[in-house]
Amino acid sequence: MNLVQKLTPSAKQLAFQKWEFGLFLHFGLRTFYEGYVDFDERQMDPAAFNPVDLDCEQWIRSAKEAGMNYAVLTAKHHDGFSNWPSDYSRFSVAASQWKGGQGDVIREFVDACRKYDMKPGLYYSPYDGSADFYTQDAKAYDDYFVNQITELLTQYGYIDILWFDGCGSEGHSYDWKRIIDEIRRLQPHILIFNMGDPDFRWVGNEDGIAPIPCWNEVDSTEFSILTEKKEQLGEHLWLPAECDVQIRGDWFYSDSNELTLKSTEELMGIYYHSVGRGANLLLNIGPDRNGLLPEKDVERVLEFGSEIRRFERPFATIEQCRRIEKSWVYETEVPQLLDHVIIQEDLTDGENIRSFKIDIITQKSRRPVTIYEGQHIGHKAIIRIPAIKIQGVIVEITESDQEAVLQELSFHHVGSGK
Repeated sequence: MNLVQKLTPSAKQLAFQKWEFGLFLHFGLRTFYEGYVDFDERQMDPAAFNPVDLDCEQWIRSAKEAGMNYAVLTAKHHDGFSNWPSDYSRFSVAASQWKGGQGDVIREFVDACRKYDMKPGLYYSPYDGSADFYTQDAKAYDDYFVNQITELLTQYGYIDILWFDGCGSEGHSYDWKRIIDEIRRLQPHILIFNMGDPDFRWVGNEDGIAPIPCWNEVDSTEFSILTEKKEQLGEHLWLPAECDVQIRGDWFYSDSNELTLKSTEELMGIYYHSVGRGANLLLNIGPDRNGLLPEKDVERVLEFGSEIRRFERPFATIEQCRRIEKSWVYETEVPQLLDHVIIQEDLTDGENIRSFKIDIITQKSRRPVTIYEGQHIGHKAIIRIPAIKIQGVIVEITESDQEAVLQELSFHHVGSGK
Protein backbone atom coordinates (compact mmCIF):
# COMPACT_ATOMS: atom_id res chain seq x y z
CA MET A 1 0.00 0.00 0.00
CA ASN A 2 1.28 3.47 -0.91
CA LEU A 3 1.36 5.44 2.33
CA VAL A 4 2.84 8.62 0.83
CA GLN A 5 0.45 11.54 1.20
CA LYS A 6 -0.53 12.70 -2.27
CA LEU A 7 -0.64 16.40 -3.03
CA THR A 8 -3.95 17.53 -4.42
CA PRO A 9 -4.90 20.76 -6.18
CA SER A 10 -7.30 23.31 -4.76
CA ALA A 11 -10.56 23.92 -6.58
CA LYS A 12 -9.23 27.22 -7.94
CA GLN A 13 -6.06 25.51 -9.23
CA LEU A 14 -8.13 22.88 -11.04
CA ALA A 15 -10.26 25.65 -12.54
CA PHE A 16 -7.14 27.53 -13.65
CA GLN A 17 -5.78 24.47 -15.45
CA LYS A 18 -9.04 24.11 -17.34
CA TRP A 19 -8.75 27.69 -18.63
CA GLU A 20 -5.67 26.55 -20.64
CA PHE A 21 -5.31 29.58 -22.94
CA GLY A 22 -5.04 33.26 -22.04
CA LEU A 23 -4.08 36.68 -23.39
CA PHE A 24 -1.10 38.61 -22.00
CA LEU A 25 -1.23 42.39 -22.54
CA HIS A 26 1.89 44.53 -22.11
CA PHE A 27 0.72 48.13 -22.31
CA GLY A 28 1.75 51.33 -20.59
CA LEU A 29 3.95 54.40 -20.88
CA ARG A 30 6.67 52.28 -22.54
CA THR A 31 4.30 51.72 -25.45
CA PHE A 32 4.89 55.36 -26.42
CA TYR A 33 8.70 55.13 -26.32
CA GLU A 34 9.97 53.19 -29.32
CA GLY A 35 12.88 50.94 -28.44
CA TYR A 36 12.56 51.32 -24.67
CA VAL A 37 13.74 48.15 -22.94
CA ASP A 38 13.57 46.70 -19.43
CA PHE A 39 15.56 48.76 -16.91
CA ASP A 40 16.27 51.40 -19.57
CA GLU A 41 17.97 54.43 -18.01
CA ARG A 42 16.15 56.91 -20.24
CA GLN A 43 13.60 59.05 -18.42
CA MET A 44 9.98 58.85 -19.53
CA ASP A 45 7.35 61.58 -19.17
CA PRO A 46 3.82 60.44 -18.20
CA ALA A 47 2.47 63.19 -20.46
CA ALA A 48 3.44 61.00 -23.44
CA PHE A 49 0.80 58.42 -22.53
CA ASN A 50 -2.17 59.15 -24.80
CA PRO A 51 -3.98 56.14 -26.32
CA VAL A 52 -6.66 58.24 -28.00
CA ASP A 53 -8.66 55.25 -29.32
CA LEU A 54 -8.22 52.92 -26.36
CA ASP A 55 -10.67 50.05 -26.77
CA CYS A 56 -10.26 47.31 -24.19
CA GLU A 57 -13.37 45.66 -25.57
CA GLN A 58 -11.51 45.11 -28.84
CA TRP A 59 -8.73 43.39 -26.87
CA ILE A 60 -11.04 41.09 -24.97
CA ARG A 61 -13.50 40.44 -27.80
CA SER A 62 -10.56 39.30 -29.96
CA ALA A 63 -9.30 37.05 -27.17
CA LYS A 64 -12.73 35.53 -26.71
CA GLU A 65 -13.10 34.86 -30.43
CA ALA A 66 -9.70 33.14 -30.40
CA GLY A 67 -10.87 30.78 -27.63
CA MET A 68 -9.02 32.37 -24.73
CA ASN A 69 -10.47 32.16 -21.24
CA TYR A 70 -8.46 34.71 -19.24
CA ALA A 71 -6.46 37.89 -19.76
CA VAL A 72 -3.59 39.44 -17.80
CA LEU A 73 -2.80 43.16 -18.19
CA THR A 74 0.29 45.00 -16.97
CA ALA A 75 -1.11 47.19 -14.21
CA LYS A 76 2.47 48.28 -13.46
CA HIS A 77 5.63 47.12 -15.24
CA HIS A 78 9.26 47.47 -14.09
CA ASP A 79 9.36 51.17 -15.04
CA GLY A 80 6.76 51.83 -12.31
CA PHE A 81 4.13 53.56 -14.48
CA SER A 82 0.70 52.82 -13.00
CA ASN A 83 -2.09 52.18 -15.49
CA TRP A 84 -4.56 53.43 -12.90
CA PRO A 85 -4.70 56.76 -10.98
CA SER A 86 -2.81 55.59 -7.90
CA ASP A 87 -2.86 57.80 -4.82
CA TYR A 88 0.65 56.57 -4.03
CA SER A 89 2.50 57.55 -7.21
CA ARG A 90 2.71 60.61 -9.42
CA PHE A 91 4.01 58.36 -12.20
CA SER A 92 0.60 57.22 -13.46
CA VAL A 93 -2.20 57.83 -15.94
CA ALA A 94 -3.33 60.73 -13.76
CA ALA A 95 -0.25 62.67 -14.92
CA SER A 96 -0.95 61.99 -18.61
CA GLN A 97 -2.87 63.98 -21.19
CA TRP A 98 -5.13 61.00 -21.88
CA LYS A 99 -8.69 61.94 -20.92
CA GLY A 100 -7.32 64.98 -19.16
CA GLY A 101 -5.71 62.82 -16.52
CA GLN A 102 -9.06 61.25 -15.62
CA GLY A 103 -8.59 57.93 -17.41
CA ASP A 104 -8.15 54.49 -15.87
CA VAL A 105 -6.92 51.63 -18.07
CA ILE A 106 -7.53 49.04 -15.34
CA ARG A 107 -11.19 50.06 -15.05
CA GLU A 108 -11.76 49.78 -18.79
CA PHE A 109 -9.91 46.46 -18.96
CA VAL A 110 -11.83 44.87 -16.09
CA ASP A 111 -15.16 46.17 -17.42
CA ALA A 112 -14.40 44.62 -20.83
CA CYS A 113 -13.54 41.30 -19.16
CA ARG A 114 -16.88 41.36 -17.33
CA LYS A 115 -18.76 42.08 -20.56
CA TYR A 116 -17.19 39.15 -22.43
CA ASP A 117 -17.04 36.70 -19.52
CA MET A 118 -13.23 36.72 -19.48
CA LYS A 119 -11.28 36.07 -16.26
CA PRO A 120 -9.33 39.29 -15.44
CA GLY A 121 -5.76 39.17 -14.20
CA LEU A 122 -3.38 41.97 -13.25
CA TYR A 123 0.40 41.91 -13.71
CA TYR A 124 2.24 43.85 -11.01
CA SER A 125 6.02 44.19 -10.99
CA PRO A 126 7.31 44.07 -7.40
CA TYR A 127 10.38 45.95 -8.65
CA ASP A 128 9.61 49.61 -9.39
CA GLY A 129 12.14 51.78 -11.21
CA SER A 130 10.22 54.97 -10.41
CA ALA A 131 10.44 54.50 -6.62
CA ASP A 132 13.77 55.96 -5.51
CA PHE A 133 13.29 54.43 -2.05
CA TYR A 134 13.13 50.87 -3.45
CA THR A 135 16.70 50.11 -2.38
CA GLN A 136 17.00 52.73 0.37
CA ASP A 137 14.05 51.95 2.64
CA ALA A 138 12.63 48.42 2.49
CA LYS A 139 9.87 49.16 5.03
CA ALA A 140 8.70 52.24 3.11
CA TYR A 141 8.69 50.23 -0.11
CA ASP A 142 6.66 47.43 1.48
CA ASP A 143 4.14 50.09 2.56
CA TYR A 144 3.99 51.35 -1.03
CA PHE A 145 3.66 47.78 -2.36
CA VAL A 146 0.77 46.98 0.00
CA ASN A 147 -0.98 50.31 -0.66
CA GLN A 148 -0.91 49.89 -4.43
CA ILE A 149 -2.02 46.26 -4.30
CA THR A 150 -4.85 47.30 -1.98
CA GLU A 151 -6.02 49.83 -4.57
CA LEU A 152 -6.02 47.17 -7.27
CA LEU A 153 -7.90 44.63 -5.15
CA THR A 154 -10.53 46.98 -3.68
CA GLN A 155 -11.49 49.29 -6.56
CA TYR A 156 -12.21 46.87 -9.42
CA GLY A 157 -14.19 43.99 -7.99
CA TYR A 158 -13.31 40.33 -8.42
CA ILE A 159 -9.81 39.79 -9.84
CA ASP A 160 -8.85 36.23 -10.73
CA ILE A 161 -5.06 36.50 -11.05
CA LEU A 162 -2.31 38.61 -9.52
CA TRP A 163 0.77 38.07 -11.69
CA PHE A 164 4.11 38.82 -9.99
CA ASP A 165 7.18 39.09 -12.25
CA GLY A 166 10.48 38.42 -10.47
CA CYS A 167 12.63 40.45 -12.90
CA GLY A 168 14.44 43.20 -11.02
CA SER A 169 13.74 41.64 -7.62
CA GLU A 170 16.85 39.46 -7.59
CA GLY A 171 18.45 39.91 -4.16
CA HIS A 172 15.69 42.17 -2.78
CA SER A 173 13.76 41.11 0.33
CA TYR A 174 10.05 41.90 0.58
CA ASP A 175 7.86 41.41 3.62
CA TRP A 176 6.01 38.66 1.83
CA LYS A 177 4.05 37.57 4.89
CA ARG A 178 2.55 41.02 5.29
CA ILE A 179 1.94 41.42 1.55
CA ILE A 180 0.37 38.00 1.07
CA ASP A 181 -1.74 38.24 4.23
CA GLU A 182 -3.27 41.44 2.89
CA ILE A 183 -3.85 39.99 -0.56
CA ARG A 184 -5.52 36.88 0.85
CA ARG A 185 -7.62 39.00 3.20
CA LEU A 186 -8.86 41.26 0.41
CA GLN A 187 -9.51 38.56 -2.20
CA PRO A 188 -9.17 35.03 -0.73
CA HIS A 189 -10.01 33.37 -4.05
CA ILE A 190 -7.26 35.06 -6.08
CA LEU A 191 -4.57 33.06 -7.90
CA ILE A 192 -1.02 34.32 -7.35
CA PHE A 193 1.68 33.72 -9.94
CA ASN A 194 5.14 32.48 -8.96
CA MET A 195 6.13 34.72 -5.99
CA GLY A 196 5.23 35.13 -2.33
CA ASP A 197 2.62 32.41 -1.91
CA PRO A 198 2.12 31.08 -5.44
CA ASP A 199 -0.82 29.09 -6.78
CA PHE A 200 0.84 28.48 -10.15
CA ARG A 201 4.33 28.91 -11.50
CA TRP A 202 6.43 30.16 -14.39
CA VAL A 203 7.59 27.37 -16.69
CA GLY A 204 11.13 28.80 -16.72
CA ASN A 205 11.45 30.28 -20.23
CA GLU A 206 9.71 32.87 -22.42
CA ASP A 207 9.46 30.57 -25.43
CA GLY A 208 6.14 28.91 -24.58
CA ILE A 209 7.74 25.50 -24.07
CA ALA A 210 7.00 23.17 -21.18
CA PRO A 211 9.56 20.41 -20.52
CA ILE A 212 9.00 16.67 -20.61
CA PRO A 213 7.83 15.72 -18.06
CA CYS A 214 6.02 18.75 -16.65
CA TRP A 215 4.82 17.56 -13.25
CA ASN A 216 2.41 19.64 -11.20
CA GLU A 217 4.26 18.87 -7.96
CA VAL A 218 7.47 20.88 -7.45
CA ASP A 219 9.77 21.91 -4.59
CA SER A 220 11.07 25.11 -6.23
CA THR A 221 10.09 27.75 -8.75
CA GLU A 222 12.06 29.49 -11.48
CA PHE A 223 12.66 33.07 -10.29
CA SER A 224 13.14 35.24 -13.36
CA ILE A 225 14.60 35.38 -16.84
CA LEU A 226 17.64 37.22 -15.42
CA THR A 227 18.89 34.39 -13.23
CA GLU A 228 19.13 30.61 -13.20
CA LYS A 229 18.62 30.66 -9.44
CA LYS A 230 15.54 28.82 -8.26
CA GLU A 231 13.34 29.86 -5.36
CA GLN A 232 13.26 26.94 -2.93
CA LEU A 233 9.79 26.30 -1.49
CA GLY A 234 10.87 24.21 1.51
CA GLU A 235 8.33 21.55 0.62
CA HIS A 236 6.60 20.01 -2.35
CA LEU A 237 3.62 22.04 -3.55
CA TRP A 238 1.02 21.62 -6.25
CA LEU A 239 1.90 24.42 -8.68
CA PRO A 240 0.72 24.01 -12.27
CA ALA A 241 2.92 25.65 -14.90
CA GLU A 242 2.09 28.53 -17.20
CA CYS A 243 4.00 29.25 -20.42
CA ASP A 244 4.22 32.93 -21.41
CA VAL A 245 5.34 33.85 -24.92
CA GLN A 246 5.17 36.82 -27.31
CA ILE A 247 3.28 36.82 -30.58
CA ARG A 248 5.99 39.24 -31.83
CA GLY A 249 9.61 39.73 -30.84
CA ASP A 250 8.83 42.20 -28.03
CA TRP A 251 6.43 42.33 -25.08
CA PHE A 252 5.39 45.94 -25.73
CA TYR A 253 4.28 47.30 -29.09
CA SER A 254 6.98 48.37 -31.53
CA ASP A 255 6.78 49.96 -34.98
CA SER A 256 9.72 47.91 -36.16
CA ASN A 257 8.94 44.28 -35.38
CA GLU A 258 6.01 43.32 -37.61
CA LEU A 259 8.25 40.83 -39.42
CA THR A 260 8.66 38.95 -36.12
CA LEU A 261 4.94 38.14 -35.97
CA LYS A 262 4.77 34.40 -35.41
CA SER A 263 3.13 32.26 -38.07
CA THR A 264 0.09 30.13 -37.30
CA GLU A 265 2.29 27.08 -37.80
CA GLU A 266 4.75 28.28 -35.14
CA LEU A 267 1.92 29.18 -32.75
CA MET A 268 0.50 25.68 -33.15
CA GLY A 269 3.93 24.26 -32.33
CA ILE A 270 3.93 26.35 -29.16
CA TYR A 271 0.44 25.08 -28.34
CA TYR A 272 1.61 21.47 -28.60
CA HIS A 273 4.60 22.27 -26.36
CA SER A 274 2.51 24.06 -23.69
CA VAL A 275 -1.14 23.05 -23.47
CA GLY A 276 -0.21 19.76 -25.11
CA ARG A 277 2.15 19.08 -22.19
CA GLY A 278 -0.30 19.94 -19.45
CA ALA A 279 0.60 23.63 -18.96
CA ASN A 280 -1.39 26.80 -19.61
CA LEU A 281 -0.45 29.10 -22.48
CA LEU A 282 -0.39 32.90 -21.97
CA LEU A 283 0.12 34.56 -25.37
CA ASN A 284 1.22 38.19 -25.38
CA ILE A 285 -0.01 40.87 -27.79
CA GLY A 286 1.12 44.46 -27.21
CA PRO A 287 -1.63 47.04 -27.88
CA ASP A 288 -0.44 49.88 -30.12
CA ARG A 289 -0.20 53.60 -29.38
CA ASN A 290 -3.85 54.15 -30.28
CA GLY A 291 -4.82 51.61 -27.63
CA LEU A 292 -5.79 48.84 -30.06
CA LEU A 293 -4.47 45.37 -30.78
CA PRO A 294 -2.70 45.58 -34.17
CA GLU A 295 -4.89 44.30 -36.99
CA LYS A 296 -2.39 41.73 -38.24
CA ASP A 297 -1.90 40.36 -34.72
CA VAL A 298 -5.65 39.95 -34.33
CA GLU A 299 -5.91 38.17 -37.69
CA ARG A 300 -3.11 35.82 -36.67
CA VAL A 301 -4.51 34.97 -33.25
CA LEU A 302 -7.95 34.32 -34.76
CA GLU A 303 -6.34 31.94 -37.28
CA PHE A 304 -4.58 30.28 -34.35
CA GLY A 305 -7.84 29.91 -32.45
CA SER A 306 -9.46 28.37 -35.50
CA GLU A 307 -6.68 25.78 -35.69
CA ILE A 308 -7.13 24.89 -32.02
CA ARG A 309 -10.86 24.42 -32.55
CA ARG A 310 -10.11 21.51 -34.89
CA PHE A 311 -9.71 19.46 -31.71
CA GLU A 312 -13.36 20.03 -30.85
CA ARG A 313 -14.46 17.38 -33.38
CA PRO A 314 -13.08 13.97 -32.33
CA PHE A 315 -14.26 10.87 -34.12
CA ALA A 316 -14.44 9.02 -30.80
CA THR A 317 -14.19 9.77 -27.09
CA ILE A 318 -13.86 7.90 -23.81
CA GLU A 319 -17.57 7.09 -24.01
CA GLN A 320 -16.86 4.78 -26.96
CA CYS A 321 -14.05 2.94 -25.10
CA ARG A 322 -14.12 -0.25 -23.05
CA ARG A 323 -12.17 -0.24 -19.80
CA ILE A 324 -10.08 -3.38 -19.40
CA GLU A 325 -7.99 -3.19 -16.21
CA LYS A 326 -5.44 -0.44 -16.89
CA SER A 327 -6.41 0.06 -20.51
CA TRP A 328 -9.03 1.97 -22.47
CA VAL A 329 -9.87 0.18 -25.71
CA TYR A 330 -11.57 1.72 -28.74
CA GLU A 331 -12.56 -0.46 -31.71
CA THR A 332 -14.35 0.41 -34.93
CA GLU A 333 -15.72 -1.62 -37.84
CA VAL A 334 -15.14 1.36 -40.13
CA PRO A 335 -11.40 2.15 -40.42
CA GLN A 336 -10.45 5.66 -39.31
CA LEU A 337 -7.51 7.93 -40.02
CA LEU A 338 -5.83 8.86 -36.72
CA ASP A 339 -3.29 11.66 -36.19
CA HIS A 340 -3.94 12.87 -32.62
CA VAL A 341 -4.78 11.30 -29.27
CA ILE A 342 -5.74 13.64 -26.43
CA ILE A 343 -5.66 12.31 -22.86
CA GLN A 344 -6.60 14.08 -19.63
CA GLU A 345 -5.98 12.67 -16.18
CA ASP A 346 -8.53 13.39 -13.47
CA LEU A 347 -6.36 15.44 -11.11
CA THR A 348 -8.92 15.88 -8.34
CA ASP A 349 -7.06 13.42 -6.09
CA GLY A 350 -3.60 14.33 -7.35
CA GLU A 351 -1.30 13.27 -10.16
CA ASN A 352 -0.92 9.50 -10.33
CA ILE A 353 0.02 8.48 -13.86
CA ARG A 354 3.77 8.05 -14.34
CA SER A 355 3.88 6.39 -17.76
CA PHE A 356 1.55 5.18 -20.50
CA LYS A 357 1.60 3.83 -24.02
CA ILE A 358 -0.63 3.94 -27.07
CA ASP A 359 -1.18 0.94 -29.32
CA ILE A 360 -3.14 0.99 -32.54
CA ILE A 361 -5.00 -1.97 -33.97
CA THR A 362 -3.83 -2.02 -37.58
CA GLN A 363 -6.29 -1.82 -40.43
CA LYS A 364 -5.38 -4.93 -42.43
CA SER A 365 -3.76 -7.32 -39.99
CA ARG A 366 -5.76 -6.13 -36.99
CA ARG A 367 -2.70 -6.57 -34.80
CA PRO A 368 -1.80 -4.27 -31.89
CA VAL A 369 1.30 -2.15 -32.54
CA THR A 370 2.80 0.29 -30.03
CA ILE A 371 3.15 3.72 -31.66
CA TYR A 372 3.84 5.96 -28.64
CA GLU A 373 5.17 5.80 -25.10
CA GLY A 374 4.90 8.71 -22.67
CA GLN A 375 5.71 9.44 -19.05
CA HIS A 376 3.31 12.23 -18.13
CA ILE A 377 -0.32 13.16 -18.76
CA GLY A 378 -1.35 15.69 -16.13
CA HIS A 379 -4.12 18.06 -17.13
CA LYS A 380 -3.74 17.29 -20.82
CA ALA A 381 -1.43 15.40 -23.15
CA ILE A 382 -1.84 16.02 -26.87
CA ILE A 383 -0.07 13.27 -28.79
CA ARG A 384 0.49 14.03 -32.45
CA ILE A 385 1.39 11.13 -34.73
CA PRO A 386 1.76 10.70 -38.51
CA ALA A 387 -1.67 9.89 -39.91
CA ILE A 388 -2.40 6.17 -39.92
CA LYS A 389 -5.51 4.16 -40.78
CA ILE A 390 -6.61 2.25 -37.70
CA GLN A 391 -9.19 -0.31 -36.69
CA GLY A 392 -8.80 0.55 -33.02
CA VAL A 393 -6.73 2.26 -30.33
CA ILE A 394 -5.56 1.03 -26.92
CA VAL A 395 -4.38 3.51 -24.27
CA GLU A 396 -2.67 1.66 -21.42
CA ILE A 397 -1.41 3.11 -18.15
CA THR A 398 1.89 1.31 -17.59
CA GLU A 399 2.83 2.88 -14.25
CA SER A 400 0.84 4.84 -11.68
CA ASP A 401 1.08 5.66 -7.98
CA GLN A 402 -2.54 4.79 -7.37
CA GLU A 403 -5.40 3.74 -9.59
CA ALA A 404 -5.39 5.92 -12.68
CA VAL A 405 -8.53 7.87 -13.52
CA LEU A 406 -8.94 9.49 -16.92
CA GLN A 407 -11.14 12.53 -17.18
CA GLU A 408 -11.17 12.69 -20.97
CA LEU A 409 -9.84 10.63 -23.85
CA SER A 410 -10.43 11.45 -27.50
CA PHE A 411 -9.22 10.38 -30.93
CA HIS A 412 -8.85 12.76 -33.85
CA HIS A 413 -7.99 13.19 -37.46
CA VAL A 414 -7.48 16.94 -37.88
CA GLY A 415 -5.30 16.96 -40.99
CA SER A 416 -2.40 19.26 -41.71
CA GLY A 417 -4.24 22.55 -41.08
CA LYS A 418 -2.39 25.75 -41.95
